[in-house]
Amino acid sequence: MNPGNLQTRGRVLRAVREFFHDQGFDEVETPVRIPAPALEAHLDAPPSGRAWLRTSPELHMKRLLAEGHARLYQMGPCFRAGECGRRHSPEFTLLEWYRAGADYTDILRDTEALLLRVFREVAGAERLSYGGRVIDLARPWHVLTVREAFRRWAGWDPVAAWDPDRFDADLVAKVEPALPQDRPCVLADYPAPAAALARLKPGDPAVAERWEVYVGGLELANAFSELCDAAAQRARFLEAAEARGRAGREVYPLDEPFLQALERGLPPCGGIALGIDRLVMLACDTADIADVRPFCQRPGETY
Repeated sequence: MNPGNLQTRGRVLRAVREFFHDQGFDEVETPVRIPAPALEAHLDAPPSGRAWLRTSPELHMKRLLAEGHARLYQMGPCFRAGECGRRHSPEFTLLEWYRAGADYTDILRDTEALLLRVFREVAGAERLSYGGRVIDLARPWHVLTVREAFRRWAGWDPVAAWDPDRFDADLVAKVEPALPQDRPCVLADYPAPAAALARLKPGDPAVAERWEVYVGGLELANAFSELCDAAAQRARFLEAAEARGRAGREVYPLDEPFLQALERGLPPCGGIALGIDRLVMLACDTADIADVRPFCQRPGETY
């Protein structure tokens, strides 16, 4: 990692913290080694003795929301087994923030303001050059529903006819390469089976209040209006556990303290996970995560 990229990384981290400080958020730290990772069908947590390394701080941060903390953010290490490549590292830095009384549209406004702040302070501009393209962060961001994007570029409607394997394949091969790249592009309203921990859209339960944003073709963040219903969340975890078992993946225990917090009452809230390493990749105009992470692990390598 060259010295210039390391310095840029430090400036990005500083700008992020200043943004959240100015917005009245509390910075928190939650456990990295946990007894029960979030149950999602395709995310594998590396084992650590009789526990696991977290794939996300989400469940602990929501427990803090349930205790009455209204605005929280965290930047820290997360881990996902088997994710290694030019855009992925088995250890990476994740930024998450949560707001009580907010939904995914509020989190989108936060994200727009955050990126403008970071690039004004790091690059002195509201535009960036990435992969030979100029991206204007100040222009209104493209917002497309998943249904619109798949009908246009993949020729089918995943909301009407859900097929998880076809969805994943077409998202990577057909939809993502076609997304506009002159400014950030948001894919919103995912099919309900891809809701993860998002709530379903009032009046349209076939879709979930979830969006992902792409900048210069790089997937940067994933946001939800958070699911607050304890029974529905338990059912989703059990469904994911069954899917993991059928696929031969390790099945984690249920995070009962988190589910108990939902039962006591989680206020309506919105949240997001944003990849800090990818944000720094944009600032450094590089397509390789190893260029922005000191000691980035590659297959067969050690730190």
